[in-house]
Amino acid sequence: MPVTNQAAASPSLAANVNDIRDIKPPVQIASGWEWLWWALGAFVLGAVLFALWKWWRRKQTEVHAAPPIPAHVRAKQKLLEALALIAQPKPFVIAVSDIARGYLEERFEFHAPERTTEEFLYELQNTDRLTRDQKENLGEFLQSCDLVKFAKYEPREPELRDLHGAALRLVEETEPPEVQSPESRVRSPQPA
Repeated sequence: MPVTNQAAASPSLAANVNDIRDIKPPVQIASGWEWLWWALGAFVLGAVLFALWKWWRRKQTEVHAAPPIPAHVRAKQKLLEALALIAQPKPFVIAVSDIARGYLEERFEFHAPERTTEEFLYELQNTDRLTRDQKENLGEFLQSCDLVKFAKYEPREPELRDLHGAALRLVEETEPPEVQSPESRVRSPQPA
């Protein structure tokens, strides 16, 4: 029997031979984690939008804070208020002493309220922030206050006013020079 082409013999086989196609590319199979990345992205976007909204709201309702009151101005105001206690020597002297010590701590970074008078005066010897006269006046002031606070000395009103005046002089002598703008220097009256 002669060898015949089987493809010619069978029409369906011939159709299959001519119908050979290339291999299909791999199919991507979802790993199941895509939802996590989408959720994480949505969360980050939501957090950023929430932070922007909070910042915008705070900016809208922000009240501009008043500039801080300088130490010397606050000390003068407190000394003025302390005059209401002048009829009570001990509370008056405690208030005036505390105001002066607090002012010195805030203005010069001395640790006045935390130290005894002797410790504070010793520390004061090593500084050049106060003049010699100011140091002496401060020492006398603090020792006079200590007499009232700890030795039960009850001064009369003129002595109390002198203590008040000493504290006020200390504040006035040590307050920082005011920075004036050129316009304010022109407008300020000149002494005659």
